[in-house]
Amino acid sequence: MITLKSVQEIELMRQAGQIVARTLQVLKKAIKPGIATAQLDVLARRTIEGFHASPAFLGYRGFPASICASLNEEVVHGIPGLRRLQEGDIISIDVGVYYRGYYGDAAVTFPVGEISPLALKLLKVAEQSLYAGLTKAYPGRHLYDISNAIQTYVEGRGFSVVRNYVGHGIGSAMHEEPKVPNFGIPGKGPLLEAGMVLAIEPMVNMGGWQVETLGDEWTVVTRDRSLSAHFEHTVAILEDGPAILTLLQEDGG
Repeated sequence: MITLKSVQEIELMRQAGQIVARTLQVLKKAIKPGIATAQLDVLARRTIEGFHASPAFLGYRGFPASICASLNEEVVHGIPGLRRLQEGDIISIDVGVYYRGYYGDAAVTFPVGEISPLALKLLKVAEQSLYAGLTKAYPGRHLYDISNAIQTYVEGRGFSVVRNYVGHGIGSAMHEEPKVPNFGIPGKGPLLEAGMVLAIEPMVNMGGWQVETLGDEWTVVTRDRSLSAHFEHTVAILEDGPAILTLLQEDGG
């Protein structure tokens, strides 16, 4: 069942979203060749707890870290560890926060130093596909209007969208209904209503859309080992359109 949020609940989710945004801002400044992904995890947890919030991913379904850190061909759910970033890598950082009873969730794929022109294009297309989806995030549209807009934007630029993993509703639980795929037929899916809050998260591969999970039972990689980029925002559907709750605001929320 899809749960609609009140104005007060959306405000609390915005506060959680601002902690997510500020954590990603801190991590962006720390990402450089030579840093280990485990160091980023420690920094993220310290930042989140500094806002009197909790890392939502730590212990969630047994996940062993505060952030997901997915490098290069890793799509999502990468576990931070001793691996050090190298010039030319790309790294997706997914941050979830629990604050005052509600969740915020966002992801950004960052370049590490100078990256190849094709990798840079992948990052730009993946990020812009999310905003292409938001052009359809209005009451009275259908959920798969968002999905189709993302798919059309990505495939029109020569890349592919992952089909095995999707976005989701979010609120007082990390994962709520509905599922939000990054592909679909326009005019299908649940009707969008004011008060819905969605974690919209395109996962875009340079090669084919197929993926597989590594032996750690968490890390998802592209089957053809092509690069993958991941962007995500927590988005509230309001009467006048989408509000991005995890977009950094100058006042810090």
